[in-house]
Amino acid sequence: MQRIQSRVDQHFSLSRIAMGLWRLADWQYSSQQTLALLEQLLERGVTTFDLADIYGDYRCEQLFGDVLKLSPSLREKMEIVSKCGIKLMGSGNDYGLNHYDSGAVHVMAAAESSLRKMGVDQLDLLLIHRPDPLMDADELAGALDRLVDEGKVRAVGVSNFLPHQVELLRSRLQAPLVVNQIEVSLLHSVPMFDGQLDHCQKDHIIPMAWSPFAGGELFNGSDEAALRVQACMEGLSKELDMSPQQLALAWLLKHPSSMVPVLGSGKIERLSSGIAALEKELPREAWFRLLRAARGRDVD
Repeated sequence: MQRIQSRVDQHFSLSRIAMGLWRLADWQYSSQQTLALLEQLLERGVTTFDLADIYGDYRCEQLFGDVLKLSPSLREKMEIVSKCGIKLMGSGNDYGLNHYDSGAVHVMAAAESSLRKMGVDQLDLLLIHRPDPLMDADELAGALDRLVDEGKVRAVGVSNFLPHQVELLRSRLQAPLVVNQIEVSLLHSVPMFDGQLDHCQKDHIIPMAWSPFAGGELFNGSDEAALRVQACMEGLSKELDMSPQQLALAWLLKHPSSMVPVLGSGKIERLSSGIAALEKELPREAWFRLLRAARGRDVD
């Protein structure tokens, strides 16, 4: 599988498609079943696995770590991504409400917790999960740089940050910000027009695209935009011999920012179909037909 090489950190790269594990606890797989899924993905070239401390009521990292214990050699074949900075009320804490915390104490503790739960010595990538209105850029940058300097984190990035928020944090960091994980799909094309993906291209930040299928709305949604896209995909599927899933991914992959879509299915058949989109080429006019369907109008 093609890899996306960072242009600001020669030692950092991601597989062209990443596997998201936010639903790992929901699948109710045994460790052996999850191990089989990971092995099949690695065989297909998917080496980037995306988690966060809060996923699955704070359980997904531990479940992932249980799998790595069954086959420790897998660790060297993959990039482990995790996120922190959100505090959610859950069974294991006494938070009074959901809130953000980008303070150094929390970020350092969250990174240590992720390492401990997964049983690894280093995270390949740590992302700040959401922009915090109370973010002290100097304090957060100091914590992230310390994690990198101590070898606990190989690289750092952000998630859901707007360009000006990225710039604020970058201005204080010694380590480069290599990734911004943002929501992008046919039904959420705003980042292509509001500067988010332009900023990624300008500063060589890799965009990871979460919810590339709009939470399934692309295929099952009933609002006007979803229905228009579904009708368009039905026609293009016959013309181009591509499934709707492949069309949705090929639409993202064609963008010059070198997006890394994050898939979230626990079914290897669906994942394999998506991975096959890498072998497809979406013609420019087909790309704009899908855009027109999603937006409900022609280009200006």
